[in-house]
Amino acid sequence: MSWSIQIENLGKAYNAGASRRLSNSFAESMMQGVRSALRGGIDGWESFWALKDISLEVAEGEILGIMGRNGAGKSTLLKILSRITLPTEGIFRYRGRLASLLEIGTGFHGQLTGRENVFLNGSILGLTRAEIRGKFDEIVAFAGVESFLDTPVKYYSSGMYMRLAFAVAAHLETDILLVDEVLAVGDAEFHRKCLGRMDEVSRSGRSVVVVSHSSSTIKSLCSRAVLLDQGKLTKVGDVDAVIGEYMNVNKVGRCEREIDESEQMGGRERMRIKRVRLLNGFKERFSVFWKQDIQIAVEIEFMQSFNEVAVGCGIRTVEGLHVFTVHHDDGGDHPLWNVEAGRYLFRFTLRNNLRPGTYQVHIGADQQHLMIKHLGAVENILLEVMDHAQDGPTPLASQTGLVNGSSIWEKPQRI
Repeated sequence: MSWSIQIENLGKAYNAGASRRLSNSFAESMMQGVRSALRGGIDGWESFWALKDISLEVAEGEILGIMGRNGAGKSTLLKILSRITLPTEGIFRYRGRLASLLEIGTGFHGQLTGRENVFLNGSILGLTRAEIRGKFDEIVAFAGVESFLDTPVKYYSSGMYMRLAFAVAAHLETDILLVDEVLAVGDAEFHRKCLGRMDEVSRSGRSVVVVSHSSSTIKSLCSRAVLLDQGKLTKVGDVDAVIGEYMNVNKVGRCEREIDESEQMGGRERMRIKRVRLLNGFKERFSVFWKQDIQIAVEIEFMQSFNEVAVGCGIRTVEGLHVFTVHHDDGGDHPLWNVEAGRYLFRFTLRNNLRPGTYQVHIGADQQHLMIKHLGAVENILLEVMDHAQDGPTPLASQTGLVNGSSIWEKPQRI
């Protein structure tokens, strides 16, 4: 199978003596080069390598997943492939037309309407008006913005903006599609539509490169995956093997996680999960004993007021298999909450019926349980259930499965 993207010894360096902020444009890259040249003889200026020695091929029709912790170099790699920023060393090639969806606003002009931006984006990708017109109805239907087509996109919500941007990039006949975590802006239903559309793109022989923190997204979508760590390519190949290595690298050696904004799934303009803390268990680890309750505190900032909010928590295996999900109102004791704009601390306890092992914790909030909107979520918080109880080793080794089974037995009667 021939390649659609070929990368050889790619590297990107930034000047660490100034700001660590990565450049987002060709102009900034040029200015960094000028500044570096001017500072050539000054002590104290060092290069920070966001990427180093990256060599990789993406095959035609392949969906390649890129995983890694924050700052690993994932977005930098996609920006280089999108020609938004220039590499410091190495080369990359690609065949055909390439479309990228990296951040809100890429390729859209705020003063133009949704309709005008569809044609503008298509023209930038090199399509004729006839080609764009042939896909126009399909794009609009997928994005669900029919009522706002003739409204300037500067008045769109971030969710509307991203739905239209993704619909344009995924439906116009490009050979390569690059997608960053930006899909997290959409709601859960739109996220599923995006995954389905990327699968269709791949089956038509076109290539997709997708960056995601979500192991379940990578597992369900990708045929191969790579892992970046501190700018280096540390693992390439089987999706399960890469996810396993990512989980190992991403293990948190403390009982509290501060959540980076890029990990947020859902509209960041609505709410942001700031911090997740395990209140019991081990002092320096996100770990609990076998059958020990799991007590969690979550700090959430709501950017505006919402009525009828449900906060929930889900558990998955590291392979993405769903174990259970609970919401605060499941027992009927608590109504849906009304919240004002501001920060809130939520505390809850999960009855721990999990077998020993490592699990993903998924925490989020919905409005009217998805009947209106998915407000936001975060996942891939790793929880370890130890293989021993607080008072000794786990009994009943005959039990198997994801959860500890329970039953009541009566003494047999001879009949």
